[in-house]
Amino acid sequence: MKLWDKGYDIDGFTESFTIGKDRELDVMLAGVDVIGSLAHLKMLHAVGLVNEEEYKSLQRALVDVHGMVERGEFVIEEGIEDVHSQIELLLVRKCGDAGKKIHTGRSRNDQVLLDLKLFAREAIFETLEYVERLFGLLIRRAEEDKDVLIPGYTHLQVAMPSSFGLWFSAYAESLADDLLALKAAYDMVNTNPLGSGAGYGSSIALNRQMTTDLLGFAGLAYNVVYAQMQRGKMEKNVLFGLAAVATTLGRLAADVCLFACGNFGFVLLPDKYTTGSSIMPHKKNPDIFELIRAKCNHLQSLPMQMAMICTNLTSGYFRDMQLTKELFLPAFRELNDSLFMAHLVLQEMEVKQDVLRDPRYAYIFSVEDVNERVMAGIPFREAYRDIGMQIQEGRYRDRHREIHHTHEGSMGNLCLAEIRDKFEQRVAAWDIATVREAVKDLLGNR
Repeated sequence: MKLWDKGYDIDGFTESFTIGKDRELDVMLAGVDVIGSLAHLKMLHAVGLVNEEEYKSLQRALVDVHGMVERGEFVIEEGIEDVHSQIELLLVRKCGDAGKKIHTGRSRNDQVLLDLKLFAREAIFETLEYVERLFGLLIRRAEEDKDVLIPGYTHLQVAMPSSFGLWFSAYAESLADDLLALKAAYDMVNTNPLGSGAGYGSSIALNRQMTTDLLGFAGLAYNVVYAQMQRGKMEKNVLFGLAAVATTLGRLAADVCLFACGNFGFVLLPDKYTTGSSIMPHKKNPDIFELIRAKCNHLQSLPMQMAMICTNLTSGYFRDMQLTKELFLPAFRELNDSLFMAHLVLQEMEVKQDVLRDPRYAYIFSVEDVNERVMAGIPFREAYRDIGMQIQEGRYRDRHREIHHTHEGSMGNLCLAEIRDKFEQRVAAWDIATVREAVKDLLGNR
């Protein structure tokens, strides 16, 4: 069954080539396709294109199909082109000719864009939940380990004293800033393209504001040509938002791999979260964080891959857009799994005490010595040269000491409450409850 069928056959390879991975990926969109169809159906009923009996029958059938999706029973049958065709087929089987009315005033172009937006909207909410969990853990561990000192590095050379409090909270604040990119992408997602048709509207008097309200969108993608031009652009912007989180997470993973290395030994990963070697019995490898690092690097490449699919396209729809699903839909699972695993391991990761007593960090307090001289009235350049010459001539003697940094954001004043407040304010800007309530209403609050 093809929605565009006109009674003639096409070459078999042409069919398989143009369908591509649609049948496989479209199963991921089945639930949201039903949600969009419920809103469209209610609007068709309101404008008089579906009568009361047809409306009730189709509404019940769509809710039943959604139940199939939730139970994992929904499949796209052999010979059926995509999720839209499969759902329409199920409606025809359940409701007869009334099922054929569900596509009135729609094109697959606005239908698939709507599906992608509804899918992305809920998927972003899930990602936000994973980010919140990891953020909370990082803030908690920053407080717990704020007095445990470790080396700070520049150019991968030992630089100045740092702490696990600084390290954990640095990544927490980074996640807070990542929400800005994710929210900007979400704001584009949260506009309604339904009713734009193939990109040029419809002579049928659709009520686009009604479907906007029913689906809990913040507003319309008004211009019907531009609504379709969002395809590809929307996915790219969302992938940039995911890539922002992946940048933070990938860098954290790289740190953990380094810190767990025997030459550093700042942290100890739980045995159950490491793997061994087939030849070296002493090995405990940080494979989880190596894979998180690799997955995050992959995620950071996706916006550019998406851009390359969409570059130099004129206005209007092109089949090139079919390939965007292959990059877009799996990205959320890849990031969410990485966030989940990072949280799982970091909550049990042990930090080593007294790292700085190792002789290899003999010069790490040299800046503290310079600053002591400065506070005693010696000009900075003279104090710097004095300590530098002691080191150069082998006369410098290290002494482990307490660190008394007090300015905002330093080891002695981590500003954890302020970082938490920044994060919470940015989370509060999301309209998650409104959106989810709208979806529940369409499904009859079940």
